[in-house]
Amino acid sequence: MQEKYIDETRQGEAYAIAEKPQNSRKLFLESYGCQMNFSDSEIVASILSEEGYNTTLNYEEADLILLNTCSIREKAEQTVRMRLSQFKRLKRSRPNVTVGVLGCMAERLKTKFLEEEHLVDLVVGPDAYRDLPNLLKETDGGRDAINVILSKEETYADISPVRLGGNGVTAFVTITRGCDNMCTFCVVPFTRGRERSRDPHSIIRECEELAVNGYKEVTLLGQNVDSYLWYGGGPKKDFDKASDMQKATAVRFAQLLDMVASAVPRMRIRFSTSNPHDMTADVFRMMAKHPNICRYVHLPVQSGSDRMLQKMNRQHTREEYLTLIKEAKDIVPDIAFSQDMIVGFCGETEEDHLQTLSLMRAVEYDYGYMFAYSERPGTPAHKKMEDDVPAEVKKRRLQEVIDLQGELSRKRMESYVGRVHEILIEGESKKNKNQWKGRNSQNAVAVFDKVEGQKVGDLVNVFVFDNTQGTLLGETV
Repeated sequence: MQEKYIDETRQGEAYAIAEKPQNSRKLFLESYGCQMNFSDSEIVASILSEEGYNTTLNYEEADLILLNTCSIREKAEQTVRMRLSQFKRLKRSRPNVTVGVLGCMAERLKTKFLEEEHLVDLVVGPDAYRDLPNLLKETDGGRDAINVILSKEETYADISPVRLGGNGVTAFVTITRGCDNMCTFCVVPFTRGRERSRDPHSIIRECEELAVNGYKEVTLLGQNVDSYLWYGGGPKKDFDKASDMQKATAVRFAQLLDMVASAVPRMRIRFSTSNPHDMTADVFRMMAKHPNICRYVHLPVQSGSDRMLQKMNRQHTREEYLTLIKEAKDIVPDIAFSQDMIVGFCGETEEDHLQTLSLMRAVEYDYGYMFAYSERPGTPAHKKMEDDVPAEVKKRRLQEVIDLQGELSRKRMESYVGRVHEILIEGESKKNKNQWKGRNSQNAVAVFDKVEGQKVGDLVNVFVFDNTQGTLLGETV
């Protein structure tokens, strides 16, 4: 069960979609990392669909192979390099196939990808996907191509994403891009650029289109959704220069939630990821106001020690975080939280570690993503701090955090037993084809026996009679 709490990075996922008969070329598109990357891949597929590409699940028949990459941890980059080695062997027998790297790893390494043993032909950063048609003309002419220019305005708001794979029930809608927070351990500000928000009307339009097409749940995505700010004037950092009218009509995240929940009242609304520094009580009030906004927040804390939070350049203290949690539970009593935690950051002492464990007990998270700190090149921590916690100490502390989260998860799952939950059916259980799987409002996974007439996408009432550490066991009411 430990890997559930250790590894947030999703394995490579390839997609296939309905083919356009007029398209003659094939695209193999594989994504790694966070939900933002998977959402970006849908934008890429949409752009390339207009350029004559249908997607395929078989890379050996593809004319174009693209990996949408993650740089959040060293393991993610190693996985991509291993995959590229496979494609390099393919190019020996099919030299005309084009191999490209997209996303955060492309932005971080830039021309190094083109120089390292000629692993790839194409390197494209997360703000340059519109340039793919021009870049592919370069590679068709036998030249390497690269665009890793970061933008202050690009949000891809006018591009209707192609929904790749998935279950036809849940979908992602990106509302912000980039990040201004500059946490010392994080590469995101350097690989995704400055923070900017998407026009709220384009967000609502996309959600309404999803509802018309039968989707039942949407997750609003951003590196930091709580800092969403639309005023028609560009990046958030320039808001001080906005006109009085722009400031008066600005839309913040709580207002956006209100607008989306009202526009698609029959769809469930989730959001990720949140930042304690920017989260406000207004968001929780919107959750209480709208029954279709799910009672669940992923609220990364990273450490329970104020000393570590300061070294990480997190803009919140332990007390402020716990006050926010209490405020949320007062407004939305049935709310659930999950966390991100970094163990063994530069200079972490045993006392710092114990404070992390005590914070976890105070919050009682439903689940979490926990990691031992590893240096990421280019970050302030890598440049200015010593990674001085021994590997064996990191390993032991991480295991203690994992073990505690396991206890907390079991306790939280047990609290759902003996109650009726509204579950959105997302598909068949992997272990039993005679059972459905889905999630309740608090994001807990439930499995239950199929009943005649039920189908994927239905919202059903399920009585939960038992649980495991990570799953609710129930039956349809």
